[in-house]
Amino acid sequence: MENQRQKEKPNNVVSFIPNGDYYFNKALKAMDKDQMDKAYKYMKRAAELSPDDAHVLMQFGILEMEAQNFEKAYELIHTAYSLEPSEPEHVFFLAEVSGCIGMVRDAQKYAEMYIKMEPDGMYVEEAEEIIEFVQFEETDEEPFNEEDSEKLVAQEKARRFMENGQFNEAIEVLEQLIERFPDLWPAYNNLALAYFYIEEAEQAKALLHQVLRENLGNLHALCNLAVIAYYEKDEQDLTQLVEMLKKINPYDWENRYKLGATLALIGEHDMAYKWLQSMKRKGFAGDTGFYFWLAQAAYFSGHVEEGKQAWKILVDIDPSKDGFEPWLDVEPEADSESLENNRDFIIEKISSEFSTHRMFGFFLLSKSAYKQEIIAHPKIIDLAKYSGVEKLCLAYALGHQFDESKEMERHFLRSMQVAEELFKSIETITSEIQYLFQMWFVLSERALKDEYQFKNIKALAAAVEYMFFSTINSNKVTKKHYAQKFGLSTATLTKYVEELIEYLPFD
Repeated sequence: MENQRQKEKPNNVVSFIPNGDYYFNKALKAMDKDQMDKAYKYMKRAAELSPDDAHVLMQFGILEMEAQNFEKAYELIHTAYSLEPSEPEHVFFLAEVSGCIGMVRDAQKYAEMYIKMEPDGMYVEEAEEIIEFVQFEETDEEPFNEEDSEKLVAQEKARRFMENGQFNEAIEVLEQLIERFPDLWPAYNNLALAYFYIEEAEQAKALLHQVLRENLGNLHALCNLAVIAYYEKDEQDLTQLVEMLKKINPYDWENRYKLGATLALIGEHDMAYKWLQSMKRKGFAGDTGFYFWLAQAAYFSGHVEEGKQAWKILVDIDPSKDGFEPWLDVEPEADSESLENNRDFIIEKISSEFSTHRMFGFFLLSKSAYKQEIIAHPKIIDLAKYSGVEKLCLAYALGHQFDESKEMERHFLRSMQVAEELFKSIETITSEIQYLFQMWFVLSERALKDEYQFKNIKALAAAVEYMFFSTINSNKVTKKHYAQKFGLSTATLTKYVEELIEYLPFD
């Protein structure tokens, strides 16, 4: 059996990770069924996986336009046009989105270009309407110039890179932008965050302090410094920054949003609720970020029902958030012995050099009230470092729907069902009990490599408990006790103990 385990197996453990075409086709099917929330989610993922596919970017840009996210739409459509400038559809939609953000001269230019490219095209009437509208409505107001367009495109491109975890690419775009526009403070703030995300915290802080010296009182810089202090656990700096933030009374909606979201992130829920709740009447249709932070701030500041209502709106916008409420299961402070709600312990396990520790960390993450915070952190989870089985564990923690028609995914899912059976039996994972689960993930990793099928979930859970507790106190632990506990015969328990012993790391 040892030789059998050492045979090389086909590398199919990450087959559950689809490509851009997969999500693009799912988006089109959702659009055909008028399921626009799903379509947006799938198209966004397709764009993340296929950042150089002009057709995907164009379709995602159109969806962003329909959601009235015009700046995002402009960057996507402009990028699609840059990739395929001879495609008439790209030219037409570039005209339309240019008009939406006030770039009326560009709107007219691209509309005229479209008509020349495709005089009998399907959008000719709309292009003519754009031209007529611009000519009729054009006033003496200063229109967008080429520099405005350049700033907008570059910042949106950098934002998209950062959303996709491509921080080095974002840094390159933002540094070039700052070189051309040395007083463009939003670019400095975003560049600082990008440096922080690649673990260049000192460079990030230096940039933010430069902003504060040259643009006194820049709220975004103060907020970003607070976030860095929070993640670095710099209590002294954080306390000083929070005191400063609490004294600020922003009237601008963007600054009010930034302040509220930052305070919610660092746990200052009462003040966060004050600012975010004050913005509710403005209307944030389609803005998942606003409702996420409002829900968290409201719930943890004592406005429980309002928090739940805000989360309901969030789920209506993005159904994938259902079941990920920050307060789900238990409050973080409810049980100091519970490792599934020990943020630092989970991060320690996920960051471990050992794969089975990381697998255990992802299982804890699936149970944790800190799930959203840990997932959202740009540095904790790094897909490039994980093996195929670890990626499966992460996908499990994130609620991925596995395809049980695929053998590897079916075997993996059953191994996690054993972990769930153990969790149900134990009820909470304490410092002492962690080693029971650690033992299981050692066994399951080796068993998965051997294509073990995990046929009897309860029997495997009973076998693991028996093996673990018998090593602690062999005199008082009996097979009969664990067989009865899980509703098994002693013979069945013995059979699965013998099978699991084969996967203990004796070698």
